[in-house]
Amino acid sequence: MPFARLNTIAASLMVHPRPFITVVLAISLDGKIADRHHSPARFGSPADKQHLETQIAQVDAVLFGAGTLRAYGTTLRISHPDLLQQRQAQNKSPQPIHIVCSASGTLDPQLAFFRQPIPRWLLTTEIGAQPWTDHESFERIIVTESDATESSAIDWVAAFQTLATLGCDRIAALGGGELIAGLLTAECVDELRITVCPLILGGRTAPTLVEGKGFLEAIAPRLELITAQTIDQEVFLHYRIKRGNGQ
Repeated sequence: MPFARLNTIAASLMVHPRPFITVVLAISLDGKIADRHHSPARFGSPADKQHLETQIAQVDAVLFGAGTLRAYGTTLRISHPDLLQQRQAQNKSPQPIHIVCSASGTLDPQLAFFRQPIPRWLLTTEIGAQPWTDHESFERIIVTESDATESSAIDWVAAFQTLATLGCDRIAALGGGELIAGLLTAECVDELRITVCPLILGGRTAPTLVEGKGFLEAIAPRLELITAQTIDQEVFLHYRIKRGNGQ
């Protein structure tokens, strides 16, 4: 299928609600999402994997950064028959759209990800789109750029307005920490579903749930705990982001 390249300069001017965005990640007890070598995080239990697949089955698209894709080489597809049947009953495609976020567009086209039977989109900048203009690796390339930074960066607000117009009403953000930091800074996260796993990774260079510059305590995002569930040795936490006066 030929890809469509979308520039959202005009789209960003449209008044359109953005998608509902859920962050779904497993972390160590000390808040790490990988070890100091940035190895693929495989410390979650089968229950955590089932939880992740269940969350993916409920959304129209999943979102992840280039670093996460490089670490794993693939993305998680829905495989459980009940979840596939659930999506069919809801008139949804078997797999949600898998959207890679990369401002630079620096991705290895030989990754197994590009051979998986899934819909693939790229969210990037003008510069990041250039290496992919002659490829059919992505069905869509969505281009947004922020004017608020000196270097080329994705404009998250414009990006999500565009995704909403393309039918992405619910999105799961699967990491990594830089992506989650960007979404929180842009106030584009609605809830978090975090699995706390029973190990401590430590290390100054090990990535955390939220990277970037961080938040000062006075303006840090506040959360409301919705549910907490323990399965074997893991704790499954569901938080909602508080807005303004806490509503």
